[in-house]
Amino acid sequence: MEHITYTIGPGEWICTVTDLQEWFRCRFQHQVLSILRFFEEQNYITYSLLGKNRLVKFKISDWPKDNTVLEYNYPCKKDTGFFFFPIAKVHELIGIGKCSEMDVLLDLWIHGVYNDSSVQGSDSGPIVYYRDNTGNPLTSFNELGERWSLSKASASRLLKKLEEKEYITLISFTGKHGSVIYLNNYLSVMFNISDVMIDKEEIAMKMQLPIHVPEEITIEDSASVSVSETVTDSQITVTKNDSCVPDSHMKFIVQKVAELLDSQGIPCCHCSKTRYILSPLSACKDIFNTFTLNIICPYGNAAYRFELSVSPGDESAQKMPAVAEPSALKGGE
Repeated sequence: MEHITYTIGPGEWICTVTDLQEWFRCRFQHQVLSILRFFEEQNYITYSLLGKNRLVKFKISDWPKDNTVLEYNYPCKKDTGFFFFPIAKVHELIGIGKCSEMDVLLDLWIHGVYNDSSVQGSDSGPIVYYRDNTGNPLTSFNELGERWSLSKASASRLLKKLEEKEYITLISFTGKHGSVIYLNNYLSVMFNISDVMIDKEEIAMKMQLPIHVPEEITIEDSASVSVSETVTDSQITVTKNDSCVPDSHMKFIVQKVAELLDSQGIPCCHCSKTRYILSPLSACKDIFNTFTLNIICPYGNAAYRFELSVSPGDESAQKMPAVAEPSALKGGE
């Protein structure tokens, strides 16, 4: 740099003060130096000024403990994103005071989990999970506000802003269920693999959260509230059953399921001539109801059969219209 060669080891970096000023979003250089002094006082880094105080050489104090250190220097091939960071340090830094938007975004990314069998919903995409040993990534704006030293309203506005900028996919559920947060572009940045599409209806089913059916829906007008434009009431047949879930509500759920399967690439669910036949397998009124959903192609192509479990919601728990909750969807060709 500036015709002078500097040697750095694992866990060390060198850059200009101007670079740090841009990265830290500081207006003046003395603010940058103040931040560096604070990190040094907290024993996170050590640093020195070089080249007439134009350059900064810094070292992360416990880098060897949290990262594999080679016995020789080797250039990092990762040009974008950031290195993995110890979770314990994240909690320390987040707890220091009020978080900025960048703090919040980094906090979300550091806690990203993908395809972990112990974390619900992580198989659908990289999900934010704060590792509370429950395996449930559902959180609330109130909890996030307390974590980031923000009000509940401020946390909500910030997450909506991040969603508008397409940094995250925020899926909020009614009542006291909470929200889940998926990270957009996480896989391509962190692992250089293709990102996945997040389908909110699919997430609701996997998380076993309610599907809310419009109030006073009838057999005659159920087609008018169809979720999918390609699935009409006349395409759906619900065989006689003793379920406590009305047939009109079951048709509405079938329309939701068909829309989900269409988004997952099953072509028959995009055809206006496809028939959907729902037959009960069991009817335990106080627990759940199991149905077989047959999807019939009129042109003799592959038929599909799925098993659908449905349980009614507790209407007394919240002031909502009738609720049906899909707790499982299994299927095959």
